[in-house]
Amino acid sequence: MKYISTRGGGVPQDFSDILLGGLASDGGLYLPETYPQVSAAELAEWRTLPYAGLALRILEKFIDDIPSDTLKVLVERAYTADAFRHARPGRNANDITPLTTLEPGLYLLELSNGPTLAFKDMAMQLLGNLFEHVLSVRGETINILGATSGDTGSAAEYAMRGKHGVRVFMLSPHGLMSAFQRAQMYSLQEPNIFNIAIEAMFDDCQDIVKAVSNDAAFKAKYKIGAVNSINWARVLAQIVYYFKGYFAATRSNDEQVSFAVPSGNFGNICAGHIARMMGLPIHRLVLATNENDVLDEFFRTGVYRPRGASDTWVTSSPSMDISKASNFERFVFDLVGRDPAVVRELWSKVDAGGSFDLNGTPYLARLADFRFVSGKSTHADRLATIRAVWQQHQLMVDTHTADALKVAREQREAGVPMIVLETAQPVKFAETIREALGCDPLRPADFDGIEKLPQRVAVMKADAQAVKDFIVRHCT
Repeated sequence: MKYISTRGGGVPQDFSDILLGGLASDGGLYLPETYPQVSAAELAEWRTLPYAGLALRILEKFIDDIPSDTLKVLVERAYTADAFRHARPGRNANDITPLTTLEPGLYLLELSNGPTLAFKDMAMQLLGNLFEHVLSVRGETINILGATSGDTGSAAEYAMRGKHGVRVFMLSPHGLMSAFQRAQMYSLQEPNIFNIAIEAMFDDCQDIVKAVSNDAAFKAKYKIGAVNSINWARVLAQIVYYFKGYFAATRSNDEQVSFAVPSGNFGNICAGHIARMMGLPIHRLVLATNENDVLDEFFRTGVYRPRGASDTWVTSSPSMDISKASNFERFVFDLVGRDPAVVRELWSKVDAGGSFDLNGTPYLARLADFRFVSGKSTHADRLATIRAVWQQHQLMVDTHTADALKVAREQREAGVPMIVLETAQPVKFAETIREALGCDPLRPADFDGIEKLPQRVAVMKADAQAVKDFIVRHCT
């Protein structure tokens, strides 16, 4: 399996090369040359596999430069009941991703049982093992540079802490994450973990990561890698739970389901798009945004119009306070027939601070073939959804999951099961839970008093050179 850039530059790469490299040298994102197909026989075999076994079968279709027996060890080390031990009371402790029935035909796929209580753990726990293995084989080290609007940072840091040959430099928007999210990241004292709070929005953090990664000389000298969802391995690992959720909600492979996904950087739902392209019987992918509705606007109008920092809302679902979705380029690459020249033209406008409009092009008509629908949710909507789910089901949901549930209810179709992807446990957004329900959310005992722990973070302006200087100081 070889990987190519969405912008057409360079030569096809092996999996291990793009794992360590992250962003392509031409600024594009990596995708496989073709999507492997899943046969009916494979679907039948996979239906009864445990999570680690299913993950191995899927990963083997995309990774051919790591021996299968080695990959099996890495996968089984990532997906253990101990690592994903934070299941809610009443759930099967050995089920990595429990499926909860809210009402007939409406399900919640719980993805937040990992070490940081967010769905990002589903990919990061594997990514940490993959990084350590490939670096060990090659005798190399890596400096991971990432940006987080909340959950990616803690998931990456918990997965990479103590890993041999790995340093993590994580940017976050200063003061714009929840107190719990900040504590999860900034309280880590491992010597290979560095937190940098940028006095700006998440999009500015993301722009700095791209600017540093696009400096080829700096990237090569300091061995800069990525764990944001620009890294293909993140998206690849997320494909697995679409298959697992499908099997849990259906009795036969003749059925179809829809998935509702809260979407900021488009990585989570991009994994669903790829699962559908592989042959998983997905009827529709329902994209949910918060007040930052750039993606919803595109799927309704064909216009992709990223906002500036001053036009990005600060909301109670902060992990979606994003106006430039990194992984959207991967989807558009498929939408335009995998023509890198078209992608380069479109993203030249985006990278210059502009927008693009697919109206009047043949690509807009193709949108229907990819079976996306979308909607948005506001603060008032998510409060109402959190209250309703609590009153009807005695289940607390986080703010981002509430956004997805609100849009899922609007887009449900008779006879088609709707699976809502849960993103985090509600304790990560306790302030909004208290506003909605008047009580504190449950928190696993592991995290009692985490906000009171000493925190270690550097605060700086939105300046790529300052971030480079920080990396240099801590790598020498």
